[in-house]
Amino acid sequence: MEFLFIFPLCKRGVKGDFPMKYFVYVERKFSAAHALRGYKGKCERLHGHNWTVRVSITGKKLDKAGMIMDFTELRSMADDVLAKLDHCYINEVPPFDKQNPTAELIAAHVFNQMKKKLKMRRGVAVHQVRVWESDASCAIVCE
Repeated sequence: MEFLFIFPLCKRGVKGDFPMKYFVYVERKFSAAHALRGYKGKCERLHGHNWTVRVSITGKKLDKAGMIMDFTELRSMADDVLAKLDHCYINEVPPFDKQNPTAELIAAHVFNQMKKKLKMRRGVAVHQVRVWESDASCAIVCE
């Protein structure tokens, strides 16, 4: 199941105006295996997850259609990043062939890859990336 949301965050300006900042996110899923290096416990062994990733972007200006960015385009960008991890042994995929493939570092990787993809889009930036290994375990990264 996929969820799409938009919510403005308002802050009262000095002169009484209400500048808006908008946030939108998409949730995507992928399946992959990993093993944690230097960890003592079950997760040091090869195991898999059905991962959920939420990519949130932000901007202050809407386009002529009233959007920060089209959800289809955002989904496509996120899918492109996650395709490199989907149905893989993450420990063999750069940068995780050298870095430990923790949920935190996967979230940071997705954040940085999305940041590169959005670099040419003026006024739009990655706000936050959340990565769930399970329904009850999530890592969050933001700047």
